[in-house]
Amino acid sequence: MFRKDIIKYQTDRNRPLILDGAVGSLLQMNTKKVHPILWSAILNFTEPEEIIRLHKDYISAGADIITTNTFRTNPVAYEKAELDTPYNDFVTMSVELAKIARNGNNNIFIAGSNPPAEDSYQSIRYLSHKQIESNHRKHIDLLWHSGCDFILNETLSHFDEIEIICQHCSDNNIPFILSFFITPELKILSGENIMETINFIKGFSPIAIGINCVYPKIFEIFRNNITIDYRWGFYLNCGIGTYGDLDIYEGVSPNNYTKIVRDSLLADPFFIGTCCGSNPAHTKSIKDYIDTKANS
Repeated sequence: MFRKDIIKYQTDRNRPLILDGAVGSLLQMNTKKVHPILWSAILNFTEPEEIIRLHKDYISAGADIITTNTFRTNPVAYEKAELDTPYNDFVTMSVELAKIARNGNNNIFIAGSNPPAEDSYQSIRYLSHKQIESNHRKHIDLLWHSGCDFILNETLSHFDEIEIICQHCSDNNIPFILSFFITPELKILSGENIMETINFIKGFSPIAIGINCVYPKIFEIFRNNITIDYRWGFYLNCGIGTYGDLDIYEGVSPNNYTKIVRDSLLADPFFIGTCCGSNPAHTKSIKDYIDTKANS
């Protein structure tokens, strides 16, 4: 299977690559019925054309990278949901929708979304180390062998889980991004500080290190206090309310998000995208601004 070198692709273009935006929260805002455990991943089966359309909308808006709707197709969630569909089919079908949307365009990269084994904002875990390890190995391998260009391990916030993912991807030559969720104190939920975490991840030579799903105010604290001497990127929470809200609505407009992009370009990000509460208009605004800067 041909997979283009994303690092060379970004270097040749001399600009941040644009990651797509929300899938689950946008579908939910559009009154699509989601699953209590699988959330929007169930729509890969019940409304596949809607998922394909959304991927295409992000591509049309300027995304270089589209993310599979697999944030909750991981084994732990799958087992709790007690589906009749075989696990391998559940994941490969989800990846296939992104491949259909890409339609053979090798300038569009497919990121396989691999979430925390449990809830993203959960400080206390209930799974054993062995269960967490098995969850990530199985999900990462299936995403990779289904045809993703790299694995986007996102919203990670526990050091041992980060270690499992980095080690597995490195040992198996699977290109990956590790993106984490942080607190206002610039720590991950297991208590380690950001620089300790970043320095650990760098040792496994990921494509890039990211920060995602935090609100802009927390990202501003991060940006003012942390310098990452490595390829990095961000995709922030654009919702209104709190992280645990079941209903997520747009709280940061495309124009206001572009101001965050403007203020971050001096730090030379490898990729920029958006997270919960966003839509393709945010992606288009980012793309238009970056194009304007490139032509000025």
